[in-house]
Amino acid sequence: MPPTRCPWPGTDPLYLAYHDEEWGVPAHDDRHLFEMLALEGAQAGLSWITILRKRERYREAFDLFEPAAVAGYGAGKVAALLGDAGIVRNRLKIDAAIGNAKAFLEVQREFGSFDAYLWRFVGGAPIVGRWASMREVPARTAVSDALSRDLRQRGFRFVGSTICYAFMQAVGMVNDHLVGCYRHRELSASRDRAK
Repeated sequence: MPPTRCPWPGTDPLYLAYHDEEWGVPAHDDRHLFEMLALEGAQAGLSWITILRKRERYREAFDLFEPAAVAGYGAGKVAALLGDAGIVRNRLKIDAAIGNAKAFLEVQREFGSFDAYLWRFVGGAPIVGRWASMREVPARTAVSDALSRDLRQRGFRFVGSTICYAFMQAVGMVNDHLVGCYRHRELSASRDRAK
């Protein structure tokens, strides 16, 4: 019998793998954090599965989301990205990813890593949700409001509170798996062991 999961991935194998292996897992690698921030920005107004299906092409097109590489993109690279049917060809989102890479590097210089900067917002440990249904899961919180505000002050774009909260869920700053989902128990147990 298959494990009980959150309902949102449905039966799509790509979505199921993302739910089971990545969503809600605490991430501390700066390159991965930049990738997720860029993808969440690209997702604005679209469904997450649309971005997941384009993720591998995004990785190729954006130099594996190495922030220093993306920060150096000029007009020629932007033109190539705008012509790439494998990604979301939105000029504002592409420009934001490049600008965000530059701001990301500034945060790294100030804090030593983006990870060190980011996890301060949750006291270094995931916030564990206790939701029984998807209707209960918030779209934003006071913490995502604070993160959004701070990122904007640092020059980041496409980082509204709702995008920030989705990012926090994606990188495990928040465990919003439903309490009936097997991943909620596993991730909560690993958090307790880490204390």
